[in-house]
Amino acid sequence: MMSTDALLAARGVAKAYGSVVALRSADLTVGAGEAHALLGANGAGKSTFVKALTGVIRRDRGTITLAGEPVELRSPAEGYERGIAAVFQDPALIPDLTVRHNLRLTGTDPGAVRQELAGLGIEGIEIDERVADIPLPFLRMLDLARALVHRPRLLVLDEITAALPADLAEKVFTAMARQTRTGGSVLFISHRLEEVIEHCDMCTVFRDGHDVARFAPQEGREARIVQSMLGDRVEAEVAAERSRRNVADGVTPRLEVEGLSAGDLLRDVSLTVRPGEVVGLVALEGQGQDALFETLAGDRRPRAGSIRVEGRPLTARHPAAAIRRGIALVPADRTLALLPKRSIRENIALPSRARPARWGPISRRREDRSVNRAVERLSIDTRAAAQARRLSGGNQQKLTIGRWLAEGFRTLLLFDPTRGIDIGTKRQIYDLVREIADSGAAVLMYTSELREIELVCDRALVLHRGEIVAELPADAGEEALLNAAHGLHRDEVTTG
Repeated sequence: MMSTDALLAARGVAKAYGSVVALRSADLTVGAGEAHALLGANGAGKSTFVKALTGVIRRDRGTITLAGEPVELRSPAEGYERGIAAVFQDPALIPDLTVRHNLRLTGTDPGAVRQELAGLGIEGIEIDERVADIPLPFLRMLDLARALVHRPRLLVLDEITAALPADLAEKVFTAMARQTRTGGSVLFISHRLEEVIEHCDMCTVFRDGHDVARFAPQEGREARIVQSMLGDRVEAEVAAERSRRNVADGVTPRLEVEGLSAGDLLRDVSLTVRPGEVVGLVALEGQGQDALFETLAGDRRPRAGSIRVEGRPLTARHPAAAIRRGIALVPADRTLALLPKRSIRENIALPSRARPARWGPISRRREDRSVNRAVERLSIDTRAAAQARRLSGGNQQKLTIGRWLAEGFRTLLLFDPTRGIDIGTKRQIYDLVREIADSGAAVLMYTSELREIELVCDRALVLHRGEIVAELPADAGEEALLNAAHGLHRDEVTTG
């Protein structure tokens, strides 16, 4: 039962990075036994607040108390001692070390983490496995298990469900319910508003570095939340009615895959994507979607099968070979796609500078025009232009797409492109994807948010245990997509 007593009380918290003000003056109160959502558009200050709360950064001004005692943390490790444990937006693990070694760095018992993973129903994570070899969704669950082992009074979850399919997200909600049921509290950050409404007792909304609203998310639901988050900028997101493209069967596919097998899971996959199409890919975690996109992008060699681009065979032993044929990949993990300490300009211009055929004098004027067009088209916030790492998550994702707008492509591979992005930016990306397809490009998009299929795609392919088990119209509905993703009613849902 939620208590009216405040466990966490933050007042006037502020933080600036030079001329970029991330937090102006933010207040937040979380009650004991409460699941409290922290909401806001990208750049509103949510992640900065979490970092200030957990000791990752030092706040410039303001006070934070936990159960009435002042909190002045110098590191997340001190947070464990004070009863604050966080799962950050990006995995807090060193890729080249094993899970065991990472746990030792934070003074966490590997045996206790193994037990916590078992309690969450997570199998397949080996303690002596190298972190770089573990899929991102399982790293998020590993981070959660590590946090829970410390039995925190306040559990902070920053966009943990953004990288998770529905089955793993449910395990997070189970852990949240257990945390509040036993008297602890949860500070939950998510752009998936349906999660907030269903699983949180209260919410605080940040906008432009301030807190602007505090209410129970069930009151007013999505409409009130979005209005608080974005003010007068946009209305609540709705599935816009649009006519879907009917691409003639006689059109040569931009991308054609036949009998493709790769890695330990992907097997005998065949698909086509025609010019002007957005084809959605639906799958639960670990069904081979990673291997499919890596193979198409030239980052993994297939064991069998063929890939054809515009009717011609593609043998891509390196991503550069796929790029030369007009295939561009935008990965879910923005940190893999960006040069974090380089400027917006350098990140966008990178593909054109990397082509050997273009080595030699660089036309600064032509490059400026190309970069400026991409920045303007995507409305990228350039206040922190000197370093990409200073951008919000949404602007970083725009940057990963913007570089290919500047360079040019004919086939775009999008892997969960709106993961961890606010509603306003999501809508911009949805519109951009449709615009890209309408210009004649082909788009293959994997998404962990099933409703994006109807919002963006023309049709959907469902991957289960490494095989395409169904092709469905984009408006088939989440229930049909989820059934197919679980391998249920296979004969009933398959249409082609």
